[in-house]
Amino acid sequence: MLTFDKKQIDSAGAFLVGELERLDQTLHMPLASVTWTRDIDLREDVSMADESSSFTNSTFASAGGYKGNGKNWVGKDTTAIAGIALDIGKTATPLSLWAMELGYTIPELMSSQQIGRPIDTQKYEGLKLKYQMDVDEQVYIGDTQLGLKGLLNSTSVTAEAVQTGVGGNTWALKTPAEILKDINFLLNAAWQASAFAVVPDSLLLPPAQYQALNVPVSTAGTVSILKYLADNSLCNAVNGKPLRIDPCKWLTDRGANGVQRACVYSKDPQRVRFPLVPMQRTPLEYRGIYQLTTYYGRLGAVEFVYPETVRYMDGL
Repeated sequence: MLTFDKKQIDSAGAFLVGELERLDQTLHMPLASVTWTRDIDLREDVSMADESSSFTNSTFASAGGYKGNGKNWVGKDTTAIAGIALDIGKTATPLSLWAMELGYTIPELMSSQQIGRPIDTQKYEGLKLKYQMDVDEQVYIGDTQLGLKGLLNSTSVTAEAVQTGVGGNTWALKTPAEILKDINFLLNAAWQASAFAVVPDSLLLPPAQYQALNVPVSTAGTVSILKYLADNSLCNAVNGKPLRIDPCKWLTDRGANGVQRACVYSKDPQRVRFPLVPMQRTPLEYRGIYQLTTYYGRLGAVEFVYPETVRYMDGL
């Protein structure tokens, strides 16, 4: 004998509605936030047929002039002219297959349509949310089971320690000028590591540290600390544009020993990027009274083409 409890009725979306009750038919999704599209560029040349993505880094070497160093001066009667040597290294990362099945019975579909809450639409919205959340996690922290790292926890990126302040080392105890000094120290570390070729243009902070900076610089000022930092950073001085500062939930307790971490990098596909094969679907399949379709795609791992242009700072 079949019985139906409240949980079973709720999962099907059919409720008892009183005569004087006004039921809101709007689909209210679970609260969730994904920001990966804001913080990283995609590598879009990968396809569903690819099982890995790779890139190369070239290293050059050259002897100097007649003394073996310096400029390549030659004389009119020179018979031995130095050449250039080339070494090409390849870095490969897997493109992992991601898939979810969407299925429902024809009676379920007809019943849900009759009550104004189509089960196929709601399940599809849930699937899209799961996909976005999976990509978000893959971009920022990678995947533990696959042994992959993300933008915020790569072992190829150097983590700097927060600088010592007069009142204390954490940003909650520092003045805006001391926080700016920390940020410029971090930007300069990446600039120096890149042979002074690239100054990062983006800074990601834990939400708690970000909101603490969204206050006036002084009691008499109208400019927030965030704008003060963006306009007076090394990025603005060298690149000619303010430093982009955004919050990122994945940075909370992400540093060594669970401390707060900041990350500076250049949002440029030539520096750092994420290989992604967009989600696709199979044709709708009829299996008895079931209707099934599978959504699938490939998620790669963040490619640090130039890891020296990325820097972390722990201890905020």
